Amino acid sequence: MADEAGTIVSDNVKANGEDTAPAVGMLNQYIKDLSVENPHAPHSFNWEGAPQIDVQVNIQANAITEEVHEVTLKLAVKAESDNGVQFSVELDYATLFGLRNVTDEQAHPFLFGEAPRLMFPFARRVVADAVRDAGYPPLVLEPIDFNALYIQQLAQAQQMAETQPAGEA
Repeated sequence: MADEAGTIVSDNVKANGEDTAPAVGMLNQYIKDLSVENPHAPHSFNWEGAPQIDVQVNIQANAITEEVHEVTLKLAVKAESDNGVQFSVELDYATLFGLRNVTDEQAHPFLFGEAPRLMFPFARRVVADAVRDAGYPPLVLEPIDFNALYIQQLAQAQQMAETQPAGEA
């Protein structure tokens, strides 16, 4: 594998684009939409007690090209107490992923399980900064096991398919 000049040469390396091994890469990350509401400021800064925090998560995946997919992680966070809403943050955080030589059976769990896991720390920082910039202590969201959620959603979908009656023949 080494020629006379000491250069290592492999017979298995193919020209760029001719490889057949599955490959996934994060191409770009960006905020698609960010909304921060602070409806009762400045009065809400003096409200007593900790607010109830509600976090909603949604994931969307869209094919941009055959090899590029956009995954959007949607986070909606609302802090509410007896006095009303302290703050509300809605974030659509998107990432472009390149997928080459990846089958649909491999792509689906990646796009809805692994991709959001990779995106979450960045989206969490945006939410924390938005809450801090609204005048409150930064809200650091707990980690989310997106792969477990994906498996749970798959199991629920299978159960729904099995319990629904078949159509009439």
